Amino acid sequence: MNEVRSKRVRQADIAIRAGVSVSTVSRVLTNEPGISEAIRQHIFKVASDLGYAVKQAAETVPAALALIASDSATGGLSVFYEGIVEGLRAGAAERGMPFDIRLIREARTVPDHIREYLQAAGAQGLFLVGIDPSDELRIWLEDSSTPVVLVNGTDSRLRFDGVSPSNFFGAYAATRRLIDAGHRRILHLTGSHRQTILERIRGFEAAIASVEGCEGRIVPLTFRGSASAEAHAVTVAALAEDRSFTAAFCMNDFVAVGVLEAVMEMGLRVPDDFAIVGFDDLPCALMTNPRLATMRVDRAAIGREAIGLMTARFRDREAPARQVCHAVVPVPGGTLPPET
Repeated sequence: MNEVRSKRVRQADIAIRAGVSVSTVSRVLTNEPGISEAIRQHIFKVASDLGYAVKQAAETVPAALALIASDSATGGLSVFYEGIVEGLRAGAAERGMPFDIRLIREARTVPDHIREYLQAAGAQGLFLVGIDPSDELRIWLEDSSTPVVLVNGTDSRLRFDGVSPSNFFGAYAATRRLIDAGHRRILHLTGSHRQTILERIRGFEAAIASVEGCEGRIVPLTFRGSASAEAHAVTVAALAEDRSFTAAFCMNDFVAVGVLEAVMEMGLRVPDDFAIVGFDDLPCALMTNPRLATMRVDRAAIGREAIGLMTARFRDREAPARQVCHAVVPVPGGTLPPET
């Protein structure tokens, strides 16, 4: 180290010692966005150890506001959004981001109301949690250059940053679990206007199309009442019409509970006669007998990722939008035969 200190320290010296590229060192030392905080602090430490004069101005992070669809947050999916909020709060605290949360009915997600919410919170950035912006809101957000992150949401035209579970690949994997267990006629119970759920439908259809001889049927849900009760009713009706279907992939675990109750009341053995895979790994998946096979979503990680996206957006408001998808993990359960 003394030999290095005897001459002028170059960025190349820092790069060699830190084990990164010279361009990465340059971006960190000029405070460019897009570098993880761990790498940034590592390079600052190496540069300081080598005697390089490092100027780290204390970063003032603007405030952000999270708006959550009240129907989702106070209804059956409240437990899903609790995990996301936990991640948002923790991530904001770690990064020193002033942060506030408000519930809002989707009917009120119009520019005038959003502007009022942002002003009242003193916030520059906006998290839309479980909310797909309307065309009117999208245009206003773009025109006003408001930093936006869609949480548990995607923008099909990639105009805004977003983070979500890997809905397409998760649904594909869930359906393949049923196919790999020998099922060739599979129901998919689903229903929503949201882009995330439409991606699950596409994943289901892609998995069905991947194996010759497979047939899938979309069973629509309206969610005018209890998700489980409606799933129970439509499952009974679907199997009364055609008993050749032997499995179901459900858009979430609440729906899967209704399917499980229906097929067991019809005298079918689970999983021998009928197999079921849910999605989200909600607490209710642990309460059924047999336990639901499902797909785990790390909801807290989604919240933390959203904070990271907003921090990067504050640093560079002209950067291209990014969509981050978190993998979902298969969870074994008694509604599916043991997987090899």
